[in-house]
Amino acid sequence: MITIHHLNNSRSQRVLWLLEELGVPYEVKRYERQTSMQAPPALKAVHPLGKSPILTEGDLTIAETGAIVTYILETHGDDRLVPERGSRDYWNYQHFLHYAEGSAMPPLFLKLILSRMPKEAPFFARPILKAAVKAVDARLLDAQIATHLDHWARSLAPTGWFAGPEFSAADVMMSFPIEAAGSRIGFGPRAQLSAFLARIHARPAYRAALARGGPYAYA
Repeated sequence: MITIHHLNNSRSQRVLWLLEELGVPYEVKRYERQTSMQAPPALKAVHPLGKSPILTEGDLTIAETGAIVTYILETHGDDRLVPERGSRDYWNYQHFLHYAEGSAMPPLFLKLILSRMPKEAPFFARPILKAAVKAVDARLLDAQIATHLDHWARSLAPTGWFAGPEFSAADVMMSFPIEAAGSRIGFGPRAQLSAFLARIHARPAYRAALARGGPYAYA
């Protein structure tokens, strides 16, 4: 049976959701973040990187969300949640499967880290750090993130999903950056993104995954 090594408030929630959508039996081994928000050392006993998600099945161990999603779909998916191979929708699916972690998350993660720096600095250094963070946001991150948000909204506009007229694993992968952006930044006039979150939050499999993995937040 598949075991998901699941860290609270993390990307691994998507893996639980995918398994619930497919109806694939699985076990969850839960880990809690340390006060530093880092993963606990116990995860390094499962995989050298010590990060979640990690999938184990038999003697196989796989890390990285995209690789785990691909493994689940290819070994347990029975061609579900994947558009017709070779079609335009299929290649859009492939794009978002890799883009979610490769391009979408880095600027959001950097913005989160920078926002925490002034709060954790000595009192006398906070004004300087706040000014530096504001400058980085204005000169680099805000415009870059806006480009990503526009890309998401345009991609969702035709059907409400990322890879064609039906829900797919691309939507599972894209859920994390969209939820993170919604919590940390907001969507502005991009109503497609709020509507997307409403649709996925209403899915029974999404709610079942939260029940297994626990609630999560991005603040």
